[in-house]
Amino acid sequence: MQPDSSTRRHPTHPVHIGGVIVGGDAPVVVQSMTNTDTADVEQTARQVAELARAGSELVRITVNSEEAAAAVPRIRERLDALGVDTPLIGDFHFNGHKLLGRYPACAEALAKYRINPGNVGRGRKRDEQFAAMIESACRYQKPVRIGVNWGSLDQALVTRLMDDNKRRSEPLDSDALIRHAMVSSALDNARHAETLGLAADRIVLSVKMSGVQDLIAVYRELASRCHYALHLGLTEAGMGIRGIVASTAALAVLLQEGIGDTIRVSLTPEPGAERSEEVRVAQEILQSMGLRSFTPDVVACPGCGRTSSDYFQRLAQDIQAYLRERMPEWRNRYPGVEGMTVAVMGCVVNGPGESKQANIGISLPGSGERPVAPVYVDGEKSVTLKGEHIAEEFQQLVAAYVEKTYAAR
Repeated sequence: MQPDSSTRRHPTHPVHIGGVIVGGDAPVVVQSMTNTDTADVEQTARQVAELARAGSELVRITVNSEEAAAAVPRIRERLDALGVDTPLIGDFHFNGHKLLGRYPACAEALAKYRINPGNVGRGRKRDEQFAAMIESACRYQKPVRIGVNWGSLDQALVTRLMDDNKRRSEPLDSDALIRHAMVSSALDNARHAETLGLAADRIVLSVKMSGVQDLIAVYRELASRCHYALHLGLTEAGMGIRGIVASTAALAVLLQEGIGDTIRVSLTPEPGAERSEEVRVAQEILQSMGLRSFTPDVVACPGCGRTSSDYFQRLAQDIQAYLRERMPEWRNRYPGVEGMTVAVMGCVVNGPGESKQANIGISLPGSGERPVAPVYVDGEKSVTLKGEHIAEEFQQLVAAYVEKTYAAR
């Protein structure tokens, strides 16, 4: 379902991050973050390339030490040599003012800086160190994400707001007070950055929390009070299905309301799992909402007593993997292919109908049905497959359909 006129995108300033535009009328951008030691140039460049290949349009890297800062320009050079032009975002905490000042090549190589105002410093040092980072951004003409996290809120601000809250005729409860502090911190620091010379169209804001309802509430308030570009993400979303569901529940509500210009799904990876899973989840959220298309949709039934074999499940899985594997090449060679639908159905009940609705679909035989599999192309029956090589033959038919239908003319 496309968002209707009541869920139009919240108007925000377009921010240029390398060759990527975030905000304004630009599509919602997918980003991710490495979990490598940034000082390890080869490992970090390899993971950035993997994330980019999966579809991450921005990639954030940790810059937490002098070794990491020194490695950043070499990582950029390595990526350029690999033909990966994905912009890099530097994630700074505690010592970013020093690193940006001491390593100008790092400051230049990064496409954007991420600053957590709760981790910049305390007292007078906080203002000086925040100013130093903003001055670097102005000097190198880089945008900045001012990213507030509920786990690292500026305690001086929280104390002041608690004192103010006590004097209210109807004090806020603790949860509401924290949400108010999050939004106040983001806006106060964004306005401070503007007074230091950073233009509004170089500022992205985020107010990340780990609770779904909290996240929805703070972004609704933030969106109602500013026109800065907004980065969405549920922080510490968790592992596996829990993290996927929680992130989807929070982001889908906000995106449907027109809030959000770039998203990250912060999944805790399973041991040994690919980091790029978070990219695929973010893409699926946007694609399932009709906001963007990244890869052809594979329509498959859940299975029932009629589908006694797991053959159709394995075929659906194989076709989906095949399409994702080919998309980096197909995206350039076959414009529009990301909008294609492929149906892999397990029996005659819904198989022919769903297959006819897809661009190309196959209806596999269920329990007790004839051992043949009709294939439908653009609503019409094309061929009937049978025998031991149905999967390979159907994959070939999909590839031929892509070549015939989407080849650039």
